[in-house]
Amino acid sequence: MNNKKAVQLSSFTINNEKTAPLTTNQGLKVSEDEFSLKAGLRGPTLMEDFHFREKMTHFDHERIPERVVHARGVGAHGNFQLYESLVEYTKADFLTDTSKTTPVFVRFSTVQGSRGSSDTVRDVRGFATKFYTDEGNFDLVGNNMPVFFIQDAIKFPDFVHALKPEPHTEIPQGASAHDTFWDFIGQNHESAHMVMWAMSDRAIPRSLRMMEGFGVHTFRLINADGEAHFVKFHWKPLLGVHSLVWDEAQRIAGKNPDFHRQDLYEAIEKGDFPEWELGLQIIPEKDEFNFDFDILDPTKIWPEEEVPVKIVGKMTLNRNVSNFFAETEQVAFHPGHVVPGIDFSNDPLLQGRLFSYTDTQLSRLGGPNFHQIPINQPVCPFHNNQRDGMHQMAIHQGQTSYHRNGLNANQPEPAPVELGGYESYQEKIDGRKIRGRSESFLDFYSQAKLFFNSLAPFEQKHLKDAFSFELGKCKSEMVKNNAVALLNHIDRQVAEEVAGNIGAELPEENLEVQSDKKSPALSMANTVKQPATKCTAILLDGVPDDEKLTDWIRTLAQYNINYSIVAKRMYTISPVLKVTDTFDTADSSLFDAAILISSGSEADPSVLEFIETTYKHFKPLAMAVDDYTALDRCRVVLNAPGVYDLTKAGITPFIEGMAQGRFWERTL
Repeated sequence: MNNKKAVQLSSFTINNEKTAPLTTNQGLKVSEDEFSLKAGLRGPTLMEDFHFREKMTHFDHERIPERVVHARGVGAHGNFQLYESLVEYTKADFLTDTSKTTPVFVRFSTVQGSRGSSDTVRDVRGFATKFYTDEGNFDLVGNNMPVFFIQDAIKFPDFVHALKPEPHTEIPQGASAHDTFWDFIGQNHESAHMVMWAMSDRAIPRSLRMMEGFGVHTFRLINADGEAHFVKFHWKPLLGVHSLVWDEAQRIAGKNPDFHRQDLYEAIEKGDFPEWELGLQIIPEKDEFNFDFDILDPTKIWPEEEVPVKIVGKMTLNRNVSNFFAETEQVAFHPGHVVPGIDFSNDPLLQGRLFSYTDTQLSRLGGPNFHQIPINQPVCPFHNNQRDGMHQMAIHQGQTSYHRNGLNANQPEPAPVELGGYESYQEKIDGRKIRGRSESFLDFYSQAKLFFNSLAPFEQKHLKDAFSFELGKCKSEMVKNNAVALLNHIDRQVAEEVAGNIGAELPEENLEVQSDKKSPALSMANTVKQPATKCTAILLDGVPDDEKLTDWIRTLAQYNINYSIVAKRMYTISPVLKVTDTFDTADSSLFDAAILISSGSEADPSVLEFIETTYKHFKPLAMAVDDYTALDRCRVVLNAPGVYDLTKAGITPFIEGMAQGRFWERTL
């Protein structure tokens, strides 16, 4: 009699690192996996080779449709810890019980490009968070920019069609610098605010760990008494908000197209866990109409000076995925995944997303049971009468699969509100069915002007350069002229400069919105600045002083600064130091700073190029050079801001420079 315990059917993991025999998917042990079954050594392959057919069939179907947008992404696990109870505003358990730690999964992404595109293209970044709460999954599906291009979801297919590679050539990939995108912008002036963000440095983040996240839409918080408050969600990175410069972003796209995903993975593996604080902007229902903008308009921000951000908790990402496909690729987000105490507003873009996301998952993940994929499963039990369908993984037991029923005592039965059942907010609605837009949504330019006014001078210059680059790639004169006409509503000087750069017509009439309002929170010049987790290249040109080098590296480690030692070839310097990169494998664009240690009278050309590009990108540059004539052919101003002599001042000023990040006053 076989006394072995029966194997229970349940969700499971497969560890291919364990010693185990190779089997088919049915558990049959396989004795040969390199050769098909043939009729003779040189004969045809036989149809009866079930192992070959199973293996090849699975391979043929391994790829699922990639996301239409946000296809290129990277994810990580973590947790969320609440600082203070928000019971005054919501009954959501994970926002009221400070003793609970809520598991999360976050997926970052670009919008336009395919899965094979580059990380550092100019684009909006997706920032989607799945909270696995005790009351069900809550998905906060947002971006690294707080507004969007359109006001109504019915335009979303048009916007994406315009943004994507043009259909007759499938060019360009992962870029908005082409005619159809800018034609859409010129024809849809509601995009004015968002396109200013997209042309700003926010569109080329230094790291996924160093960008803000926004829920974009206006939601509602509902407390236990049924009282409602409007809310916007923010993620504030503890490392601050930092970006690349455009030339640097383009170089990285060629040198390391996986720059952002590698940066996130390595940071987590090192224990430099990325952290964001959750902030809420809250408006009482009674104050809905007390602003000079419509709080339901997804192309508008709530300026933080008018509606302060209340910091309520912290999210930490502390575990990389075990399998990219099973977790990052199969995770399914949906803004309609909410818990008691969180509800929707009448934002017309949000309303459309509530339909679109489920519909997309049905196609991409092959049917209605995508919630059973492990990464999508809630941590709380779920019971309903939904059965069967493609990819049904559960074995449902019982006779009944409908509501109401008497045969099973009406189980599962709806939960009363007082026992945690979800109840939609009972908003009073009074209006006629109509296709149109509220007049309160018609101010397209004021906040675009507010954003530009709020930027530091270097940010404004970068924005104008970005418009010039993008529109300079367009072929249609009409498209260029229309885009300049849009800018003419925002800032006449910007329109004039861009028009001059791209050879477009400047409208005769100045239609610039007149406002000098600013919001300091919109400028990255006001962000947190620290050296921690940044990376410097240590360039060796000649023979280094081992003792000094070791001492400098020890100091870098005290500030949690990463480093790579770069030389012409890889070799061991000392028992604890070795060259990790060569000038062929490393590039200045992949680092936040550089240290040059040179003992010769003539610098290697690769060294000169490296430090010159570091200088060109406004980064800190430190030097310990025996003979400065070696740098005669290099276009670096040695006494410029952010250039340090290690032999005179030591490494501390350089570390302070790494905290600052960039020295915009520097010129070649």
